[in-house]
Amino acid sequence: MHNIETLKKFLKDEVAATGTYQKALDKLRIDASLAESESLRPIYEAHKDAVTSLQKLISHQEETLREHTGTWAKLVQGGANLLGKKAGLKALQGGENSGAEDYEEALQNTELTPDVRALIETKLLPAQQAHIRTLDRLLDATAA
Repeated sequence: MHNIETLKKFLKDEVAATGTYQKALDKLRIDASLAESESLRPIYEAHKDAVTSLQKLISHQEETLREHTGTWAKLVQGGANLLGKKAGLKALQGGENSGAEDYEEALQNTELTPDVRALIETKLLPAQQAHIRTLDRLLDATAA
């Protein structure tokens, strides 16, 4: 996959993740404790930040960007539609795991430019891994 195609795929997923987390936050504000909502807010903000970083990098490579929904929306809408708290958290976790796998797979591409590789290694993948740990913690608390 070429660099710009890789970046566009990541951007599409990050835009969808941002929308999905916004819906989850709205739902949790109504149905759950404030603490759970506040635990997800940093993940939402990190996805927004990833969108900005990817947009800047794509712009730098002189490509036009269109926003799409992708894997994230399908995972959440098709899987749990955030009807139950635990099901919603599991759907979010599935999206995070999928995103981490995509980033790890992209790092195997020897044709990535240094700036794309650096963005994935230093920002996108570590954030994704932190999100997974947060969701693991929330799911453990839900099970208790």
